[in-house]
Amino acid sequence: MQPEHIRASDADRDKVAERLREALAEGRLSPVEHEERLDGLYKAKTIGELSPLVADLPTGGFDYAAMEQRSGAPSGMEILGSEARDLAGQSKGSENLVAVFGGAERKGRWLVEPRTNVSVLCGGVDLDLREAVLSTREVTIQLAVILGGVSIVVPHGVRVINNTSAILGGADVHGTDQLTDPNAPVVRLTGTCMLGGIDIKAKGPRRKKRNKRDK
Repeated sequence: MQPEHIRASDADRDKVAERLREALAEGRLSPVEHEERLDGLYKAKTIGELSPLVADLPTGGFDYAAMEQRSGAPSGMEILGSEARDLAGQSKGSENLVAVFGGAERKGRWLVEPRTNVSVLCGGVDLDLREAVLSTREVTIQLAVILGGVSIVVPHGVRVINNTSAILGGADVHGTDQLTDPNAPVVRLTGTCMLGGIDIKAKGPRRKKRNKRDK
């Protein structure tokens, strides 16, 4: 997928809006031009539609390379980038994980869809996002847990919003309440846990196994 076809995020729009405000203050844009460009900003759906709004302003060209290395992306977790864009191009919008009297897991390099549905009945699901690629800056994990458990590991610097409800169960969040960049990726948890548990932890990068000959 070409960068200009990537869906624009709120952070992308805020960046362009700030540059337009600066251009208005500098006298590079008239109030009418500023208003017209703001209208285009709020209508834009992709990065390619945002770029022309600042292309004629100093340092205004929309920098795709800068997007690939957004400061909000913690180490080991990408939102964009060459490999990440290839994975994002395979996105189907949602993924369903089901564990009934069994288990399921996602770890290593995998694509986190905008929405992941996790259903557990007398089983368990393990999700490790430390090396995952986020298809969007904010992803939602919808949980339906009955007599089971879900373990979620995120890298440090990710904002976790827990909106789950519990019935004779609960969700424990560890190490994710530190102050984070306002543009940091967001993992939003929703759904219900009944007679089960949801465990969310922030951990450092996974340690790669060394070959015996390298020891």
